[in-house]
Amino acid sequence: MSSWNYHVTHFVTSAPDIRHLPTDSGIEVAFAGRSNAGKSSALNALTNQKSLARTSKTPGRTQLINLFQVAEGYRLVDLPGYGYAEVPEEMKLKWQRSLAEYLQMRNSLKGLVVLMDIRHPLKDLDQNMIKWAVASEIPVMVLLTKADKLASGARKSQVNMVREAVVAFMGDIQVEPFSSLKKSGIDKLREKLDTWFTQIPPAVEEDATDA
Repeated sequence: MSSWNYHVTHFVTSAPDIRHLPTDSGIEVAFAGRSNAGKSSALNALTNQKSLARTSKTPGRTQLINLFQVAEGYRLVDLPGYGYAEVPEEMKLKWQRSLAEYLQMRNSLKGLVVLMDIRHPLKDLDQNMIKWAVASEIPVMVLLTKADKLASGARKSQVNMVREAVVAFMGDIQVEPFSSLKKSGIDKLREKLDTWFTQIPPAVEEDATDA
């Protein structure tokens, strides 16, 4: 079914805020999560590229909005990680501002992938992110990362617990275990992205920028 080749995804730009992003047209799917949730590793695993998104032993390296193009008009967005304490307060507020701005004002955002460490899911900021997406009628895929860190019984019960918890949000939310190390969950992620990219035609009409 997939007419999308994620392996050819390439980096487009890094922006400190939405004013530095390209025209707000086409379709974007954003990856969001706490700074240590494994966003960069997931993007690298999805695209089968070792260093598409930079990974770092120091959480919080993603301080900018990073855009990657899958095909003309179709982009993946790596958002600044949230909720990691060891950065100056001023910097943290700046990231949060650019994150909130992107989520609220970017019309081409059509799907949100929220990544959480399977051992510590559904922290307050994760829940806020999902609630915001539901309120904005944006579908969500929750990836429970680092699934290889748990034995299969514990993994299954964590996935079930999160699936039950998100029912209360009453939105379009799919929850799947994911491991970039073991390459598990990548097919489910690709399927979801295929659906989002295929269901929604990109609105590439006139250039309506008022920059």
